Amino acid sequence: MLRKLTAVLAIGGVGLACGGSAQTAPEIALETVVTGLPQPTAIAHAGDARLFLTLQRGQIAVLQDGSVLPTAFLDIRLLVSCCGERALLGLAFHPRHSENGYFFVDYTNLSGDTVIARYRVSAGNPNIADPSSGVTLLTIAQPFSNHNGGQLAFGPDGYLYIGMGDGGSANDPMCNAQRDESLLGKILRIDVDANVDTPPFYGIPPGNPFASPGGPRDEIWAKGLRNPWRFSFDRLTGDLYIGDVGQGAREEVDFQPAGSSGGENYGWKAMEGTACGGGGTLGCPTGAPTCNASSLSRPILEYPHSGGDCSITGGYVDRGPSSPELAGTYLYGDYCTGKLWGAKRNAAGTWTTRLFSPRAVGLTTFGEDAAGRLYLATEGGLLARIVDANPAAPTLTSVEPAAGSTRGGESVVLTGGGFRTGASVTFGGAPATSVAILDSNGTRIRAVTSSHGAGTVDVVVTNPDGRTATLPGGFAFVAPVRVSQQPRVPRTVSPRP
Repeated sequence: MLRKLTAVLAIGGVGLACGGSAQTAPEIALETVVTGLPQPTAIAHAGDARLFLTLQRGQIAVLQDGSVLPTAFLDIRLLVSCCGERALLGLAFHPRHSENGYFFVDYTNLSGDTVIARYRVSAGNPNIADPSSGVTLLTIAQPFSNHNGGQLAFGPDGYLYIGMGDGGSANDPMCNAQRDESLLGKILRIDVDANVDTPPFYGIPPGNPFASPGGPRDEIWAKGLRNPWRFSFDRLTGDLYIGDVGQGAREEVDFQPAGSSGGENYGWKAMEGTACGGGGTLGCPTGAPTCNASSLSRPILEYPHSGGDCSITGGYVDRGPSSPELAGTYLYGDYCTGKLWGAKRNAAGTWTTRLFSPRAVGLTTFGEDAAGRLYLATEGGLLARIVDANPAAPTLTSVEPAAGSTRGGESVVLTGGGFRTGASVTFGGAPATSVAILDSNGTRIRAVTSSHGAGTVDVVVTNPDGRTATLPGGFAFVAPVRVSQQPRVPRTVSPRP
């Protein structure tokens, strides 16, 4: 995983591969979603409002409506070797999961080898997977117990990308990251829509750079990586960011632009970041690149092992709806110190970075939801949403319907912007009996009125940070119309003659 796993505030500098001055980025805050998770390792979504959390020992938990469901989505603890850097490490849902029910996991089996497997959701419950549906796509032998990689992600091209560490020990003694016959120390790319019903249950994309008979392994997309524990695609541009865990001196972020034809060599073990690697080319095949070879792709960012920093956790480019100021910022952090950085490229192509104030010690992973909001998780069991520490105040422009009974119970939709989870609504000072944000962009809220005296009142939305939006005279309470009864006229019955 990162370094071996065991069972929030300051500002400082960071080493940059490309130099540059500190950017004036906004500050972030960590908004607690859940605590007490048993060693979360990955965060994923299925294209809807739920989040899925892989837990190190072999379960996948479902977060729905702010709570973890009591039953695991998938439980494969009997198949998983744990712990240290062995575990259930990665999860990715098929881009057409809502149609085919497929999802993919990366775990260490009982022999200590990496398994990439496919499962399907159960027929009757979208929150429960069918454990009997599992098929194995790849089993990759691991010579040592560390550097297992673990990231799974679908790229903009619809193919599944797999992060593989170099096989472990130290300084890649077998030089796996530079051996084309080995899948270790690589990013792999496979087509999971090929051979769906027959082994090996995947195919080779025709554009893979080494897809030819008799050459390197066809699955290889990029090489020269030590332990690409977490990588991600920018959902707007398609660029690939790879957080590659260093040996003992430097941590790095590697980059692959959208539209790349693959085949990049990121330099390990000849290089660690922008420095020459301590292992040189010992054990490497003939022709392997040496330090500073022009054929190598240099990292865009790096930082040294100083001040307690020890192991990078790659993150995501922020494209969420809640913080326009953070848009385009790549967030990443360090497992040991919990430091969180944001990096951004300016018009001249120079990367600059800022160290944010919050800390997330034991940082194991980042993730994003279907709307692009970013999250992080820690070894200690925290799941937190990353938010703008100084968000703009909400706005309120309309209320529909604009009138209702003084008895309350009227369902009203408020339209505006900047509404955040946990916002409250009042009508003339009377709290709404229920409040729900209706869209991921925070532009609509449904609220149910409580009882109130007749008259026109102000409507107020208050975000959790205390910022408010008011629509003066936005709602009118109307007393129910009383229907007067006509007096009963006694009926006279005349006697029959």
